[in-house]
Amino acid sequence: MLVPPMRMDDDDPTAAPAWLATWWIAVTTALAFLTRLPLPEPDRPPDLARATRAMPLAGAAIGLGGAAIYWLSGALGLTPAIAGLLAVAATILLTGALHEDGLADSADGLFAGAEPARRLEIMRDSRTGAYGALALILSVGLRAAALAALAEPGPAAAALIAAHALARALPPAVMAWAPLARDDGLAAAAGQAETGHAWTALGLGAGIAVVFLGFGPGLAAALAAGGVGFAGFRLARARIGGYTGDVLGAIEQLGEIAVLLAAAALL
Repeated sequence: MLVPPMRMDDDDPTAAPAWLATWWIAVTTALAFLTRLPLPEPDRPPDLARATRAMPLAGAAIGLGGAAIYWLSGALGLTPAIAGLLAVAATILLTGALHEDGLADSADGLFAGAEPARRLEIMRDSRTGAYGALALILSVGLRAAALAALAEPGPAAAALIAAHALARALPPAVMAWAPLARDDGLAAAAGQAETGHAWTALGLGAGIAVVFLGFGPGLAAALAAGGVGFAGFRLARARIGGYTGDVLGAIEQLGEIAVLLAAAALL
């Protein structure tokens, strides 16, 4: 459970240099929240809202882990289809299925034929319904199929890194500019992201995509991720009045799928 955050002091005169210290805290906080890596416990409560700017960097690290598994699978003689499934499985293990859980809960709740309060209640239910199960099947299947279509380890690795970085640039934007659907839960505890941090995250995500995919495909992937992210939020706004932690996870998943499909089509 998140505790009320302590803000990182960007103007701390004892930091050497201060900007590097705050970025280091942001990156480690983002990694601790987004992954299951065995990181040391912080000496003060994490400020997740201010760490949002570093989420694309944490995403790139997750994508790199998936890329390593894809390369290893190919080196062992496995087919691109199997390598793609194993790479997706590796990223799920790295993140503890954090975003997949949000996707399943969001699909169950947002597509329920009920009032907004009931939809929010369904999203909090730990049981997975038909919509949630289908959403997970489609998410894993589409990501693995896109990687199989890329086939070669180099393009697949580039797509994985770009997809995970870009997809994690979307939740900070929602946290900065969109309303909460309720005043409790993980999203409310994390707090509102600053506008500057949201823009930094979006810039980092797009920059990483351009570096790894090339200018044209990278820009197209960024537009695709932004489009599906916006569509996902608009659905949540219409159905429950805003975003929750589950909605942020679902938007991240939509971003991953969009970037991988764009890469498969363009590379």
